[in-house]
Amino acid sequence: MLELQHINKYYNPGTVNELCLFKDFNLTVSDGEFVSVVGSNGSGKTSMLNLICGSIDLDSGKIIFNGDDLTKQKDFIRTRKIGRVYQDPAKGTCPSMTILENLSIADNKGKPFNLKRGLKKHKIDYYKEMLRGLNLGLEDKLYTKVGALSGGQRQTLALLMATMTPIELLILDEHTAALDPKTAEIIMELTDKVVKEKKVTTIMVTHNLRYAVEYGNRLLMMHQGNVILDKKDEEKAGMSTEEILSVFNEISIECGN
Repeated sequence: MLELQHINKYYNPGTVNELCLFKDFNLTVSDGEFVSVVGSNGSGKTSMLNLICGSIDLDSGKIIFNGDDLTKQKDFIRTRKIGRVYQDPAKGTCPSMTILENLSIADNKGKPFNLKRGLKKHKIDYYKEMLRGLNLGLEDKLYTKVGALSGGQRQTLALLMATMTPIELLILDEHTAALDPKTAEIIMELTDKVVKEKKVTTIMVTHNLRYAVEYGNRLLMMHQGNVILDKKDEEKAGMSTEEILSVFNEISIECGN
């Protein structure tokens, strides 16, 4: 279970540009939930993910995950339990290294590297079989540098790498936003398959309202650092894209847009 308890976060505190993003913010995500998060720009979606992952510090409050206090834990320590896929396909992979080298590094996450070969030849067949299931032909490009791949191929590889080792939480930060519609559909289908197979607790931020409705068992809408809509299971299943869009429009009118 993930718990965000009484979170407070200010940007530029003590200046004329001071901004209070979160004030006494609370959120609980149960084990195995797949949460879709929507909201306008500046609503706090990505900042919430950054707080969970340790990319930014909170001012006060606690982040508890499966009984462990992560509040002061460094981000590289949290990655042992948390997998993250970013909006930019370049952030989840190393472009100057081959697919095989990228997979080998991801496969060793959380383990000591020591002074030994990073590439394990006996795992090549395993990696090929894993890539073959993606239906992108990557199993024949193990020695191709990742920088030469398309954005969709890199994002697929990033998702695979983020979930190769056992993780307890998967963070998806608008991971289809930079892709063309067809590739985005492929990535979402793969995402759904991975989440279900691994039964991993997942939080997905997206601007695609259809994806928010179709995927996951819980939907949150954020606005000005608050959750203004929270639907799960049967309630979420009964929602439509039009309903969510109408709430967006109401917020836009209230904000003077």
